[in-house]
Parts: sequence; C-alpha cells; structure tokens
Amino acid sequence: MLSGCGHGPSTHAEGPPAPGHGIGIYKVGQPYQVNGVWYYPSSDITYDETGIGSWYGPGFQERYTANGEIFDQNEVTAAHKTLPMPSIVQVTNLENGRSIQVRVNDRGPYVGSRIIDLSRRAAQLLGYDVQGTAKVRVRLLVPETLQAQSLAKENGGPEAGEAPPPAVAAPRETVVAQNLPPPSGARTAAPPPSKPLPAPPPTAASPPPPMAPAGPVPPGPPLSNAVTVLPVRPTHIFVQAGAFASNGNAERMKARLTSLGPVSVTAVRVNGLDVYRVRLGPLNSVDDADSMLARTVGAGVPEARIVVD
Repeated sequence: MLSGCGHGPSTHAEGPPAPGHGIGIYKVGQPYQVNGVWYYPSSDITYDETGIGSWYGPGFQERYTANGEIFDQNEVTAAHKTLPMPSIVQVTNLENGRSIQVRVNDRGPYVGSRIIDLSRRAAQLLGYDVQGTAKVRVRLLVPETLQAQSLAKENGGPEAGEAPPPAVAAPRETVVAQNLPPPSGARTAAPPPSKPLPAPPPTAASPPPPMAPAGPVPPGPPLSNAVTVLPVRPTHIFVQAGAFASNGNAERMKARLTSLGPVSVTAVRVNGLDVYRVRLGPLNSVDDADSMLARTVGAGVPEARIVVD
C-alpha cells in the first residue's frame, strides 16, 4: 500500500529533534531539489489545481513533518510541494464528489506528478484509501489559511517575522561645568530669591514585566471530519507536455510526441492571453498516466506533468 501511495523521499528531520519541535511553526521555505527536480515554495492565495492525489500513513507515523509537527495518520492533514505551512485547503474527490478541509503541514509527494498527499484518515474520508489515488481538486481557503498561519507564527519559524534587536544607545560624554568671573565693567545683578522646588508627583507604579509565553501555541482547532458531497462532472486524465504562447511551437512539440500516442493542441485563454496546450490522452487510469508520463519525460520533455480536466 505504501508503494501505491507514492509519498516519495522523506523531508522529515533526521536525528534528535531540536528544542521546540513537535509544534507547528510557520514556514514557506527556500527552493529545494528532489530527484533532480526543483520546487519553489511560495504564497499563492489564488491556488486552485486539479490533478492526482495520493496518501501516506503507517511508514511516517510519529515522524516530524516539514514544519515541525508530529505526523499522525489519523488526523486530517496533507503534504504539498510548494504551499506555505500551515495552509488550509479544500480537497474534492472528482470521482465521487466527496470534499473535506485539510491542513497542509508537510512537503511532498514526489512520485508520478501527484499534486497532494493526504493523511490516511483524510483519504478514508474522501473514499480513495483502498485504491490509493484519485482525481482531485485542491483549492486554497484564504481566511482559514490566514488564521492558521497567524497562530503558527506565534511559535516562531524562519519566516515568522521576529522583532529586530533594540538599538545600542550612543555613549554619553561627561560634561564639565566651571564658574567664570564676570567681564571687566559688567554690573552683577543680585541673585533672585530662591524658592523651594515643588514636590515631585507621585511615581506611577512600574508596569509588570511581560509574561513569558505559557507554551507552544496550537495550530488551531483540529479540522472536523465533516464531508460535503459536491456535484462533479466527468473528468479525464492527460499528460501535458507543455503550454506555449506560439501555436507553431505547440505544433512542433506535437510532432515530436506523435509516436507516443494521441496528441492534441488546444487553445485556451489564460489571464487574457492565448495559450496553446500540448496534451497526450485522454488516458484510462492513473497507471496509464504514470506510464505515459515516464515515456514523455524519456522523449526529452522533463517538464511534462499529469493533469485532470
């Protein structure tokens, strides 16, 4: 079952945990490379993607996630390659319409162009724990994500935004005073009568020192196991070899891949621009898509990926 889930290489901590591990911190992360592929974590409040989802569980139980939590396969969590941690996403199984909210707290998956790796419990709720994979839609939930990230930032992390250290005061110089005689011919005024200084006002009580934090801030209330059933339309699996601004470039890519199977060029509008997509398929199953992806990459198209449409 683990081989079918396809979580890929672990990104969890090695050796004894550092102080504070076991709690969820806010983390985006730097670009990283796995199996020769570069990934670029970033914040994207418009994230909405369809593709193949997988799940992971027993082999990673009680190991550290990428943002310092302890993985529990019975909680509703997920691994994603680039979204900030934590993020709250809505995951919908496009094969049966079942939809849940999931907290992203780990990195992965790195096998077969999967777009998300759910915990075992989340996969059970979506109804694909037995088959191992499913066509899914993953959509970022912005208000829920901002709330979860605000709580996680209180636990620290490389992107939590710590306050700068206080500035060092400039060194003080000693001021020397000296009484000088009046200049020649000057008249000296009588000193003014002295008056007692007013009593100083009562000193306000010093504010109490700031209290030390009571302990790690939890990542927020656990997400419910509520499952919503949404209407879904029939979808198909393709291997997308590329998307081009020029139809000529798309047609040249199509000619390179014709020997692999049915290839099509489709024009779509993206952000007001014409984009020409080169796709192989449709394919009958995830296994067929994995096989076609491997052949396409072997034909010299390393940027190819599996898509659902």
